[in-house]
Amino acid sequence: MNDKRYNWAVLGCGKIAAKFAADLALLPKARLYAAASRSLDNARSFAKEAGFERAYGSYEEMAADPAVDVVYVATPHALHKEHSLLCLRRGKAVLCEKAFAINAAEARDMVQAAKDHGVFLMEAFWTMFQPSFLATLAFINSGELGALRAVRADFAFKPPYDPKGRLFDPALGGGSLLDIGIYPVFAALVTLGAPDSIRTLASFGPTGSEESILVSLGYKDGRMASLASSFAAHSPTQAEFWLEKGYLRLNRHFNGPSSLSVGKPGEDERILRFEKGSGLGYELEAAHVMDCLDEGKIESELLPWSLSLSLMETLDRIRADAGIAYPGHDRT
Repeated sequence: MNDKRYNWAVLGCGKIAAKFAADLALLPKARLYAAASRSLDNARSFAKEAGFERAYGSYEEMAADPAVDVVYVATPHALHKEHSLLCLRRGKAVLCEKAFAINAAEARDMVQAAKDHGVFLMEAFWTMFQPSFLATLAFINSGELGALRAVRADFAFKPPYDPKGRLFDPALGGGSLLDIGIYPVFAALVTLGAPDSIRTLASFGPTGSEESILVSLGYKDGRMASLASSFAAHSPTQAEFWLEKGYLRLNRHFNGPSSLSVGKPGEDERILRFEKGSGLGYELEAAHVMDCLDEGKIESELLPWSLSLSLMETLDRIRADAGIAYPGHDRT
């Protein structure tokens, strides 16, 4: 058994980084080593509260530290490529928060850098590691409920409006699609594959960022998906999978730890609940990263580069149909 401990650093000290760090602290093989921000005061405050040993007021200084083994990139979407490349080129393994990049071209550049430098890279799509989501995939693949014919998924909430914040600034990848709409798209892509056709309906807010979007995916064999996300209202945040002999429903907050409802004609609905881990659920992806590093891998078999690239390519197609633009990031 490999008993190596890995020195983790977080690049970007926002809310998601704080949640991730709290779960990371639960893993015996993880050492909370460094926190990096563009402000040394912010980095020191984050490091003190989260339990990191060192603080850096420069991303470059952190990436140059030879003791750092793995970096969790938690900056806005538009900065993911820049910050991932900074670390990959320094030989640091990277777990990059979703969306992997702001478009498929940037994601391809990141994957190529990982290949060129022989360094581990994975998108931090925590949904793929949740027992409830894995159980859903197992049900679908088992054939017990027949073939999957349709997916319906939503994610919506109304955040405080800040025109300069990452949720609303188009230059930072603002809009519901990359932040929360990515989850319904992911659920459809993993279960149905890349679509043959895409149709969208979108509304835009005062900053020009997309506020709400409805997405229809079509497949030549008649399968389909209906997906929605919004920053203008709240939704149940559920994912439904319609099969020939029944249905599956990932209940509220389907993107993370959830319960799974199983329905068959003429039978009462069953609800499967899964034992909650000691953390929020982010510890599962972090543990997987370290397992991959133990085995000398530079790519995860559970969440491979091909899946992240297909997801970004699908999101690009959705943006093109909806007329969503991110200034300074128009390369696809």
